[in-house]
Amino acid sequence: MRLLTGHMDEMAPSPDRCGNRILIAFAGSERARLCLHAVILVLLTVILGAGGWKPAAHAASPKDIPSITGARVAGDEVRTRFVVDLDRHTPPVISALADPYRLIIDLPEVEFQLPEGTGQAGRGLITAWRYGMFAAGKSRIVLDLKEPVSLDKTFVLPAVGDQPARMVIDLVRSTHQSFLEFAQASREKRSKSAAAGVKGDRIDPDADRDRPLIVLDPGHGGIDPGAKGIGGTLEKAVVMDFSSLLKRKLEETGRYEVHLTRQADTFVSLSDRVRFGHDMAADLFISIHADSVKSLKEQARGASVYTLSDRASDDLAEELAERENMSDVIAGVQLDAEPTDVTDILLDLARRETRNFSVYFARTLVEELKSSVRLINNPHRSAGFRVLKAPDVPSVLVELGYLSNEHDEKLLISDVWRERMADAMVEAVDSFFRPQIVQDQTEAAARPIKN
Repeated sequence: MRLLTGHMDEMAPSPDRCGNRILIAFAGSERARLCLHAVILVLLTVILGAGGWKPAAHAASPKDIPSITGARVAGDEVRTRFVVDLDRHTPPVISALADPYRLIIDLPEVEFQLPEGTGQAGRGLITAWRYGMFAAGKSRIVLDLKEPVSLDKTFVLPAVGDQPARMVIDLVRSTHQSFLEFAQASREKRSKSAAAGVKGDRIDPDADRDRPLIVLDPGHGGIDPGAKGIGGTLEKAVVMDFSSLLKRKLEETGRYEVHLTRQADTFVSLSDRVRFGHDMAADLFISIHADSVKSLKEQARGASVYTLSDRASDDLAEELAERENMSDVIAGVQLDAEPTDVTDILLDLARRETRNFSVYFARTLVEELKSSVRLINNPHRSAGFRVLKAPDVPSVLVELGYLSNEHDEKLLISDVWRERMADAMVEAVDSFFRPQIVQDQTEAAARPIKN
């Protein structure tokens, strides 16, 4: 994903706003405490940097884009060939990632006209491969590798007669060190190319907004489909539909400003989802999922709410966190190093307070959902979800249900059930922000009327 650099003075929160409005609502009136929040948010800006993200545009019409009509793997564990059939000449940009070993093939936006299940089985040096939209105007193929490889030959054959154009990639066995060197060189080349396209289009939060800002995060997308239901339902589609419905219902109240981390079927990395909430100075971040679990399939049924913790509350929470945290690996993204444990005491204070607000909202949400939809046993759980790690934005992950359960799958595609679920979530958001809304209304009424 392309990261856009902004200016520090654009990122810094206004001292008058004193950071996250939800913190003001619950923190009391002590002037020193409010000023501390302003210092914390400024410090967070310095630590997190000024990265940004641009919402994905809708895909172009298929008639305007190339098509991939076939793909296959041939060879053995000494030399393996990957061949892709295209309807026109489309040069790739190839890079590599280690831990695990992967080869990344980036293309302009293409239409994948491939049979279902394509890529699930590999051969030779390729164990499996996957494909899909990666961002607006960009598609990606990710090859999972059995061991380190090097590129022997890469070329695109033009179409001849009734034969399509063909992209051919020949791989040979290599060493770990050689693969790392190739990965580093290809990453630097890709970074320079991305930097050349920066247009400074980051989203700037409005410091003077008079309504809480909520970020809804439809999980997965594009090359990362997420879980797949027994009946074929894809998680990325279910959560996109539900998030759009919830956004509409929240906006119809007139009380909230609402944004989505993705607007269409495109991939957004976990770090960009977190950064989006931070850059928008969000008052609440809700990540929406509908997962599948390998263990306890019959028992895992119903909605649940997750918050961030250093240790998982139970085995199911740990399994889900591990699965969700693999999203970037699935899409062929370079994993960012986790920040060190040695941090400023103010940052640690912000994290603790943010977690408290996250837990408060999670409990509020569970109470509202109890009377509306079926919940899993112990519906409030916790684990180390990377998407919940914004230190300054109260964040929760909502599992609408489990696609590994046929009953949940039927509910997840039911308009009646989705309406009921969305209405309950709106009620929970209202309860969470009610002290702030009342305070804002009281302050507005107390202001003198200007002639």
